[in-house]
Amino acid sequence: MAGVNKVILVGRLGKDPEIRTTNDGGKIVSFSVATSESWKDKMSGERRERTEWHNIVIFNEALGKISEQYLRKGSQVYLEGQLSTRKWTDKEGQTKYTTEVVLQKFRGELTMLDGKSDGGGMSGDRDGESSSGYKSGGGGKPTSSYAGNAGSSSRGDSGGFGGGNDMDDEIPF
Repeated sequence: MAGVNKVILVGRLGKDPEIRTTNDGGKIVSFSVATSESWKDKMSGERRERTEWHNIVIFNEALGKISEQYLRKGSQVYLEGQLSTRKWTDKEGQTKYTTEVVLQKFRGELTMLDGKSDGGGMSGDRDGESSSGYKSGGGGKPTSSYAGNAGSSSRGDSGGFGGGNDMDDEIPF
């Protein structure tokens, strides 16, 4: 039976993205994201909060470039990726394991959730479109929420020439 390995996180960056370059010139972007949950303690009536930290690694060039340019410590993001545990050896020779959320070259999604920021970010207008969702499944192309007015009506009632429907009768073809 096939399994599913998918992680969805909404949280804030704990540090600015770190960029490393591979031997073949590719970029690997990594950062940490904090997610929090809060509840009211039944015994004391106090508000309690627990924060969980997640290591994020991006191998996708397009998502990595966006992360490098626009994400900063405190940025709120929506991420979709896969859990991956890797084994490594520290300086003392001890075997260690690290579990990360990985956004692969053709799998994963990154959406910036912050509003307009002082840094300019991707929340502003870009070629007449105004969202900041990116998916890697389409080769780094923007998600459908970023597609702007691509699906607008072709009948002329969505702006067109003067906004009337009677233009259809005068079209010569």
